[in-house]
Amino acid sequence: MKVLLDTNVILDVLIGRKPYVESSSALLKLCGAHITGLITASQTTDIFYILRREGKNIDDAKNVIRKLSDHIKIIDVIAADVKAALDSDMQDYEDALLAFNGKRNKVDYIITRNETDYVKSPVQALSPIAFLEKFFRQIKDTIN
Repeated sequence: MKVLLDTNVILDVLIGRKPYVESSSALLKLCGAHITGLITASQTTDIFYILRREGKNIDDAKNVIRKLSDHIKIIDVIAADVKAALDSDMQDYEDALLAFNGKRNKVDYIITRNETDYVKSPVQALSPIAFLEKFFRQIKDTIN
């Protein structure tokens, strides 16, 4: 299973945002071993910027991105993603860019805390909790 992670899910873990950190951490622990987690290259700049704003020095912020890339695949954003996002009916450009990048990369879900922002997305969006429930239900069904 392949999922595209919204920046808010990553930051929940990195910054320790409560009450979201638990479900987002559980999701990230599945990445690499049980599911393919993806983020876009453009998301790394947002993550880096926010980590710096939160007080991390440059080297520590870079190391966080490096560690993320050990478990989460970083994918490119291309011009076709930009055009599709600009031409879409989605109101938030950043979310639209993620949605159409996810479509092109054939992801199963976008994982976000802002599911309502993805109502017009070509890829279904799930919260970390909803995804975990679905994932473990599928495992249970496979065993039974």
